[in-house]
Amino acid sequence: MALRLYNTLTRQKDVFTPIDPAHVRLYACGPTVYDNLHIGNGRMLIVFDVLFRVLRHIYGAEHVKYVRNITDVDDKINARAAERGVDIRVLTDEMTKIFHEDAAELGCLTPTVEPRATEHMAEMIAIIEKLIANGHAYVAQGHVLFDVPSMPAYGQLSKRPLDELIAGARVEVAPYKRGPMDFVLWKPAQPSEPGWESPWGRGRPGWHIECSAMSWKHLGETFDIHGGGIDLVFPHHENEVAQTCSAFGHSIMANVWMHNGHLQVEGEKMSKSLGNFVTIRQALADWPGEVVRFNMLKTHYRQPIDWTIASLKESERELSRWYPVAKQYAAAEAMIPPEFEAALDDDLNTPEAITHLRRLYKEAVEEVAFAGARLVSSGQLLGLFEKTEAEWAHWKPASMAIDEIRVVHLINARLEARASKNWAESDRIRDELADMGVALKDNKDGTTSWEVKR
Repeated sequence: MALRLYNTLTRQKDVFTPIDPAHVRLYACGPTVYDNLHIGNGRMLIVFDVLFRVLRHIYGAEHVKYVRNITDVDDKINARAAERGVDIRVLTDEMTKIFHEDAAELGCLTPTVEPRATEHMAEMIAIIEKLIANGHAYVAQGHVLFDVPSMPAYGQLSKRPLDELIAGARVEVAPYKRGPMDFVLWKPAQPSEPGWESPWGRGRPGWHIECSAMSWKHLGETFDIHGGGIDLVFPHHENEVAQTCSAFGHSIMANVWMHNGHLQVEGEKMSKSLGNFVTIRQALADWPGEVVRFNMLKTHYRQPIDWTIASLKESERELSRWYPVAKQYAAAEAMIPPEFEAALDDDLNTPEAITHLRRLYKEAVEEVAFAGARLVSSGQLLGLFEKTEAEWAHWKPASMAIDEIRVVHLINARLEARASKNWAESDRIRDELADMGVALKDNKDGTTSWEVKR
């Protein structure tokens, strides 16, 4: 079965045909490094890591180039650095290091290239100069702006006409703009802000031009796949298309555009004001990276995902059942069954792929021939089973830290309740211990032992 991917540009699943099978090219928008990333960002990292793994599996690791950028110049970065009283580079280096640690803990492979925006000013200036020369950009009061009406195809990605985009968009009102949808390619930098010399004076780039420049430098004028979160379709990706196509004279920037769906927490939109904002780092304090990853993959990447403690618990329990079985076959020759591959070939249908993992686990327990080897190799294609059995067994999150003195106190109180036939109190204490993650082992002589469970 050929790999088929849902293309935001065509609004349908298309057979993926690379421009050059010996050089498959993928670009995904990486983080703006001013703060810890939230778990919605983590979903994007995991989705495109799975795509990277699948492409490597099909075409060979040496034939796939994955570019995931770092945005290290931005208004939010400037504001946070000023708030903390540190140099911009100090902040972005610190946040990039944390991002790398988080991505590694989530099981994400290192991309082939990870460009930083600040190291691509020459490419940004070159594209802006092309746009001015082609009549698609203009200079006004030290700013360079893209002239949206100069591109009749603007809106091709978001599939909305220009008048509708104008009506629905939050547009910056500025006297130097010719049209309300025109967006900044280059703007003046204040003395206190980072800036670079350009033909239009000392300044800094707009957000959208950064990805156009980095993808051009590392993947070319046109390439195979561009990805990111669904919130980037407009305006970021729409504006990338406008810049790149207008600068180089192509009708297409990337053949396939892929976007992962929104994430909410316990049924509500994630927001700091609601107190349910969860960073990747916070999630990793309470759960192994593979649990976070597996929990993400149980929902198809294009669908909204509801991030709940209940689903995380179930993910941890399931992986804990699989790990001892999988590790028996860790050294076995890789064997991925065709039905598992077919699920991933169908627009990265990871929920269906996980259904096949469950069947393989059951067969491995029943000692069906080769089932264990297939379980391991298939799971590893999703980025699972990367720890040793000992590492998995001895991992303990902050949420599993148990106050053993309190546990013993509660067990003794429960024994007293049972001795006085106060069954209601006995049950209440058992429930309290269960809520703490403690499972009791009882026999006719009373409670003999206890253990920590999810």
